[in-house]
Amino acid sequence: MKLKFLGQTTAQRRELILTASPLKTLIILSLPALMMAMLQAMMPFTDGLFINRLTDHVTASAVSFSQPIISIVLALGQGLSVGATAIIGQLNGRGDIDESRKTATQIFVFAFLLGLVSIPLLFIIGTIISYTLKSEIAPLVFRYISLYCLVMPLSFMESIYNGIKNANGKPEAPFFRMIIMLIIKIIGNFIFLYLLRMKIDGCVLASLLANLVVAAWMFYDLFLKKSPDKLSLKKFKFSYPTLKELLHVGFPAMLNYAFVFLGFFLINNEMEPYGAVILNGQSIASNISTICFNIPGCFSAAVTTMVSMNIGSGNPKKAKRACLLGCITSAISGAVLIAIIVPSSAYLVSMFKPEIPEIGDIAVAALHIYTYSVIGFGVCMTVQGAFIGLGKTKIPLMLGVLRIWLLRYIFILATERYLSYYSIYWGNLFSNITAGLVAVILILNTKWVSGIKK
Repeated sequence: MKLKFLGQTTAQRRELILTASPLKTLIILSLPALMMAMLQAMMPFTDGLFINRLTDHVTASAVSFSQPIISIVLALGQGLSVGATAIIGQLNGRGDIDESRKTATQIFVFAFLLGLVSIPLLFIIGTIISYTLKSEIAPLVFRYISLYCLVMPLSFMESIYNGIKNANGKPEAPFFRMIIMLIIKIIGNFIFLYLLRMKIDGCVLASLLANLVVAAWMFYDLFLKKSPDKLSLKKFKFSYPTLKELLHVGFPAMLNYAFVFLGFFLINNEMEPYGAVILNGQSIASNISTICFNIPGCFSAAVTTMVSMNIGSGNPKKAKRACLLGCITSAISGAVLIAIIVPSSAYLVSMFKPEIPEIGDIAVAALHIYTYSVIGFGVCMTVQGAFIGLGKTKIPLMLGVLRIWLLRYIFILATERYLSYYSIYWGNLFSNITAGLVAVILILNTKWVSGIKK
């Protein structure tokens, strides 16, 4: 039965989503997404273990500081992925499978070209930022970002692959991609960090190796593997209306992700003057708490797929129920994680072998505060998934700006003189809980009609 489910075509998966009960559909779509969320969380967790145990706290801090900067540029690809999920999902919901394949090909090629453009963009941004840093991490930040430019086009392709497969109701495909990525990344870390002791260069080379292998596998899966969903580059040419609609739907999501990661960068920038010790403590807490945030937030993609297909088929009542079930499931998973992570935080931090006791103390304190915010975060992400499925991507943009900028960053600026760097941890808790409440209010007052022009 499981193998039969995995082998379904887009048309068969559409039929399942539109005819089965919302709870059954949510479980079927979310299980691969849940497993993928755990795998995604394992990526920074295992990276952090290798980097913290095999390098030093300055290198670990530099890598952690660089991630939001890289993610600001990757937001372009993530935004396109959101647009792809909404547009292709609604095409599938209307039963226009051939057009959905043509649209998927357009978006995939466009994303790869945009990834090439992102190489000089990231290099320029990294150069400017590294020259503004005050602590000892500055030269390593510049080197890490400069080398990571090579990974960008591959990362853009991966974002679009996820969007296409989620739109087709096949979240297990990104899950398989992530399994390959995690395995190759661990092998790369072992080779470049443990055997060759390449430190900052090894961190990038491990990522490059993993992304090259995954990109080759994705191309095979989309364009070479024989299946009813196979894409084709024969007689390919760009369609202006398709790209225009993609940018119309995806641009707000691009801004949303970019603003979110820019907010993370500015928050890191507030912490950077405190030095590598504080940054390293925070990075360890972040590596562990990624598990807590990824799992409650993983139901968003399933909700997007269910909402987009049900709206496309003219069934808003079922779309509403999918959103409600997603929020309840997300909140329950968040509560379970709080009960598990908080009591075991000291042990989890000790796995990273902090160089000095102060780093471990900071990490444990930060992890406690971060973990309590996961319920609000999960509900907020799930509601955003519903808005994306409706094609109303401007609302997630607003929620992203609200959560990181108007709530968290302003909270940090207002309380830093009293709380020092702890203002960053408490700001995380305050912003996620408040944003979750606002998201619920917005979805309760929205019209369940498509925001995408037919």
